Amino acid sequence: MRIIGINLPDNKKVLISLTYLYGVGRTRSAEILAATKIDPDKRAKDLTQDEVGKIKEYLEKNHKVEGELRQILKQNIGLLKDLQTYRGIRHMRRLPVRGQRTKTNSRTVRGNVRKTAGSGKRKSELK
Repeated sequence: MRIIGINLPDNKKVLISLTYLYGVGRTRSAEILAATKIDPDKRAKDLTQDEVGKIKEYLEKNHKVEGELRQILKQNIGLLKDLQTYRGIRHMRRLPVRGQRTKTNSRTVRGNVRKTAGSGKRKSELK
């Protein structure tokens, strides 16, 4: 099954397979199925073309998903960067934005820097 350019897994229940769309989680998936009156326990491969059409139509009318949502998020981050806000600067420097500590965590962001101190004792070979 293909919705909005994304291949959804056939062997999973519709409730779960809809979560493969960016911007659709379990709650929103259940909401979509309730609004379109489709059984959430049904497998994705068992959906008719009419039901798939209902899901597509509902998503296009009521929710922003996939490319459109990604574009909006990118614009919001770009605005923060342009305004030189604290969050925008953190985004520019590729550091954690939401107050996480950076002394010990966020190694991947900082380039996996590992500076470990020894015990302070000199080795007996160097004496």
